[in-house]
Amino acid sequence: MKKRSVLYGLVLIVCGVLVPLQALALSADEIVNKANLAYYYAGSDGAAKVRMTITDTRGRKRLRELTMLRYDVEDGGRQKFYVYFHRPADVEGMVYMVWKNPERDDDRWLYIPAIDLVKRVSQRDKRSSFAGSNFTYEDVSGRLPADDTHELIGEETLDGRETYVLKNIPRDKDLVEFSFYKTWIDKENFLPLKGEYYDKAGRLARIITVEKIENVQGIPTVVKARAKAVEGGETVIEFMDVRYNVGLKERIFSERYLRRPPRRWIR
Repeated sequence: MKKRSVLYGLVLIVCGVLVPLQALALSADEIVNKANLAYYYAGSDGAAKVRMTITDTRGRKRLRELTMLRYDVEDGGRQKFYVYFHRPADVEGMVYMVWKNPERDDDRWLYIPAIDLVKRVSQRDKRSSFAGSNFTYEDVSGRLPADDTHELIGEETLDGRETYVLKNIPRDKDLVEFSFYKTWIDKENFLPLKGEYYDKAGRLARIITVEKIENVQGIPTVVKARAKAVEGGETVIEFMDVRYNVGLKERIFSERYLRRPPRRWIR
């Protein structure tokens, strides 16, 4: 009887440990949704100065300086972005604007001041190069979690950080240039630390790495990242003067302000 009591007690202890751990386990979809919130929805709005250094395959460098504004209509849902280009001179005054719509295709506009043209950016164009860089338009405003299926394929330590490793496969392969991509997501703050994109033949084509994270207003924030093409060329993006909850108004994110930028926010 005593042995049975001891055995029964051990079973209770083991079950008491395992059940909470299983309850805390996250699915691949839950991890991706948390990462989406951590990276793209910090605060109710946000503003930052951005510098992009683009290096081509011959080692030649170009610089882009811009202001990025973000407004969250719904946390984790509808969202609006406004990107104003300051430098160089040939892109000064150019504006890229996005309305993210989880329930349907995003609305995207590009204003080109040199010819005073407002252009709608199509679904296919969102995967094209953002301002000649190694980042895409979609990298800037975010890819909808529902656009892919997600699989948790492992856990790894990356630069001293414990991460989840996920494989993401597009639901509509005709809209993208990749067959799948992998992401490494920090277990603690759920920021994506690395992404690898594989072409239609399954070969590694592009790598995005986060190089610096800072605490801004109590929020872990990516302030430096690098996108590198395997065939050559890379872009380093740096976020400066990052601010959250600054009180942006939704009316700023309208076609009216493509030609008349909100000077208070883009100086």
